[in-house]
This record gives sequence, structure tokens and C-alpha cells, in this order.
Amino acid sequence: MSRVFNFSAGPAMLPEDVLKQAQAEMTDWQGSGMSVMEMSHRGKEFMSIAEKASADLREIMAIPDSHEILFLQGGASCQFAMVPMNLLRGKSTADYINTGAWSKKAIAEAKRFCDVNVAASSEADKFSSAPAQSDLKLNPDAAYVHYTPNETIGGVEFSYIPETGDVPLVADMSSMILSRSIDVSKFAVIYAGAQKNIGPAGLTVVIVRKDLMGQTIDGTPSMLNYEVQAKAGSMYNTPPTYAWYLAGLVFAWVKDKGGLAAMAEINKRKADKLYAAIDASDFYNNPVKPDCRSWMNVPFTLADAELDSVFLEQAKEKGLTTLKGHRSVGGMRASIYNAMPEAGVDTLIAFMAEFEKRNG
Repeated sequence: MSRVFNFSAGPAMLPEDVLKQAQAEMTDWQGSGMSVMEMSHRGKEFMSIAEKASADLREIMAIPDSHEILFLQGGASCQFAMVPMNLLRGKSTADYINTGAWSKKAIAEAKRFCDVNVAASSEADKFSSAPAQSDLKLNPDAAYVHYTPNETIGGVEFSYIPETGDVPLVADMSSMILSRSIDVSKFAVIYAGAQKNIGPAGLTVVIVRKDLMGQTIDGTPSMLNYEVQAKAGSMYNTPPTYAWYLAGLVFAWVKDKGGLAAMAEINKRKADKLYAAIDASDFYNNPVKPDCRSWMNVPFTLADAELDSVFLEQAKEKGLTTLKGHRSVGGMRASIYNAMPEAGVDTLIAFMAEFEKRNG
């Protein structure tokens, strides 16, 4: 069977070139006589893999020396706790911007450790927008400001980086990291689950400002301490070695394709044409305000929800899979991360037009 166009929000499709390289190296990585899965994480072979992955990520994201790169476990959800554990630094409150399901989960976890000031929320408009800078009610005494630049479920994206003054800015970039260039220096912490734009599930990338490490709250487990992990080279325990290796292959693939500038150009083009197809139709609808629409996750509904199951079944017959929207919002969702080729978006648009013609 030929490969499908997998629109899953995560675990998401990986670049085919990466999968083929991993396949070729599966039983023997570069003449070592071992699979990467069999290597000691302390051995010279895997250490070279880890070091190259870190160096390539630093290069493609232009990560300054002021920031440490960590390759951890636990997903972005573990960071919901690690952030306050590491960044409160004697303070008792933090600011959070609420723009959807993942923001809400981060807020709920942070409340275990501190008082949370919801600096702005778009819940009143059913999370169909992101608040403007002028809407943010920030506390200058907060330990940090946390936001989710792209909400995977609702398809809402910030078009700007919040200005927070001297208060450290934290971002959950799980579903938009590597999709375009960002100024890493503006962030205290960037974290991202790998299973959308980086690699397979099981790995979490954390980029943290070095001067903020080492001031954890009492009782913080060693595994959840950024400084401990940094001093151990992200190997305080055995790391998810194969996921780390695959992430490194993805970083090299991004470099080979022209870096984040090239990714941004393609991603914007994919998103623009899909939104244009939705907006040109009375049969499909996207609920997000146009200036807050995600490049990565495009939710849409059909005029008649009774047709949802038929749409999904017939899309699958065309090789278009995992388009069902999140259970909390329904409808459809097309996640079009870096690895989704433009041909996949074109095929989806063509199918949508055919389906509307038959059922509209």
C-alpha cells in the first residue's frame, strides 16, 4: 500500500526521507554493527548522534549561547509542572494567557504550585481568537508569563510575541516549533513535545535560559530540575535514544530543505490555500478569526454535521487520513506540519470540492 497523507495532530507524519534513512540504518548505524536502539547512551556512537542533533537545532533555530537545549521525557504536559517548579524562584504568582485546551491544562497544573493570574482569556468567544497585546493584564511582579503560541485543538495562533518587560516569557511551542523562524532570545523557556514537528512521541525539547536555572522550589525531584538535566547533558537517566536520533534526522532534513525560512514559505502557502478553499465555500466553515488562524492546525466544519462520517470515510478512500476533529470540538481538523507535502494539501482541497459538489 502506498503512503497516505496523514493529517494527524500528533503523533504526526514524519518526512519520508527521514523514515527511509532510519530504515536503512535500522540494523547497522553507519558501520557500528548496531541499531541506534541498541546503543549505550554513554557510548561514543550515540554521543555523536546527540551532539549533532543539538548543534543542528541550535543552528536552524539560531539559539543563542545564553540558552541551554535539553532533550527530556514526559511530553509538554510534564512541562506544565516543571515550569513553575523551576521558574517561580521564590515568587508566589505567575501570569497565564488562556487561549484553549492546552492553556487550560497548563493553568490547572500551575495552580498546584502558585497563584495564577489569568492575564487574558478568549474563552468567552469559544477560543476563536488570541488576545491582543493591549488586552493583557500582566502583573509586573509575576515570576513568569506563560502562553501557547498555537493551540493544536482549536487552531488559534498568536500573530505576535507578547511583550512582558523584565518578566520571563514561557511558550508551549509543541505544534508550531520549526514551522518558521522565531527570536529565541525573547523567551525564557520554549518547550515542545516532539510528536508534531520534530519526531516521534516520547521526546520533549526544552530551550531554557541558563541564568534562570538552579532555583527550584523545595521538593523538586532531580528528574524535573532543569539545572540537573543540563549538567547531565540531558542524560540524568537513560534518555529516549531512538526518538532523539530521529529528531536529529529531522533537524538535518530541515537544514537540507533550506532551513526555517524555507519551511515558513511552504507552510504559509499550504495554510493560505486551504483557508482560501474553506472561505470560498458555504459548505465548509472555519470558526477562527482570520488574523488568529493557525498555520499548522486547520479545523473546519461541514454545513451538515450528519455528513461528517461520510466525509471521513470517503476521504480515507482517497488516502486522506486522520481528519476527524478533536472530540472536544468535533468537525474536522487538518494538521499540516512541515512533513505534510504540499501535494497532500492540494489533494485534500480537491477532495473537499468534489465532496461539496456531491453533497452540497
